[in-house]
Amino acid sequence: MTINSKKVIFSYYPAARTVEQLKDSLARQPDIAPGLLSILCINKTMTASETAASKYSEAGVDIDKGNAFVSRIKKIVSATHSRTVIDDIGGFSGLFSIGNANCKDPVLIASTDGVGTKLKIAQLCNKHDTIGIDLVAMCVNDIIVSGAKPLFFLDYFSCSSLDLDEATDVVRGIAEGCKLANCSLIGGETAEMPGLYQPGDYDLAGFSVGIADRDKIIDGSSVRVGNKIIGLASSGLHSNGFSLVRKIIFEDMGLSVDDEVAELGCTIGEELIKPTKIYVRSVLGVLNSYPINSLVHNTGGGFIDNIPRVLPKGCRAVIDKESWEKPPIFAFLQEKGQVPEAEMYRTFNMGIGMMAVIDEADVESVMQHFKAMGEEPFLIGEVLAAREGEPQVVINGLEEN
Repeated sequence: MTINSKKVIFSYYPAARTVEQLKDSLARQPDIAPGLLSILCINKTMTASETAASKYSEAGVDIDKGNAFVSRIKKIVSATHSRTVIDDIGGFSGLFSIGNANCKDPVLIASTDGVGTKLKIAQLCNKHDTIGIDLVAMCVNDIIVSGAKPLFFLDYFSCSSLDLDEATDVVRGIAEGCKLANCSLIGGETAEMPGLYQPGDYDLAGFSVGIADRDKIIDGSSVRVGNKIIGLASSGLHSNGFSLVRKIIFEDMGLSVDDEVAELGCTIGEELIKPTKIYVRSVLGVLNSYPINSLVHNTGGGFIDNIPRVLPKGCRAVIDKESWEKPPIFAFLQEKGQVPEAEMYRTFNMGIGMMAVIDEADVESVMQHFKAMGEEPFLIGEVLAAREGEPQVVINGLEEN
């Protein structure tokens, strides 16, 4: 009788592969669910050991483990949801309502990114619960540059073989990043791809969408000669330049993640794994009270390549590199790797993760507001007129070699 009742239920719901999936399906149909659910509860829960291994699992892809992963992370993901999230995870897509966005002419602004080879640091440290913060940060920090409020986030997790504990830690970090950014994690994709990834490897990609009023979008067109540049302190390396970092530290110096470094006051692993800072709350908080003419997320390309992206023609930025305190990791890398100073400012954030270009009259007020929001702001430069042929970014006192 037990076997027959299982067959009846699973034949009625052929798409369901586990008891938990059946319960979810039954709960959505209260007119017929009570009777079937009572039959289901009498039965012993099916486990993977009770079913014959599939050909797919023999090839290295375990569908049951993927379903178990979704069950594990449901509470973690739902903790990021606001009332604008319409459905729970597990469907084919995520649903999000923008009906109460309070925008007269709403524009959706999207970004996608990864965390690069910083993933190798997470694997070397066997610490996977913060790399998801990096993933969210790299996307939402790009979105706020336009003055947009992040709405939701999706992730893509791919690996050779799914490790449930490891993957759950990654999602836990993604959820934490979403909370810091005040956005909802509404879905994602998990893929096992044996043969493409080496055992123990995984990769991450993130996708975020934000919203802004068309007439409030920050595009740099308001930047004028005489504007001042405020830099917000980074938490360290963030998520850029790690191929060079790993070469210097692990190949050239022969260090391991557990080695203590006096100049850093911690182990190499502890320094390198520090998550990227998320600037959403502080930037949006300032925008509620003061105009910002342009914003720069200081990521790959550093000062040299990122600042010109938000400067209008005829303007150049002059940066005083002595105007802020730099985390010791940058001097350490420059010295040990014999990296030219100019290359440091084009590869790393050098302690400044976000820049805001504002009117001179607002400098003191904006600085105080950023401090009140928990940031460490510095007045690092100004906008001057650019003559033809001059570089758009000048860093005073920068050594070229």
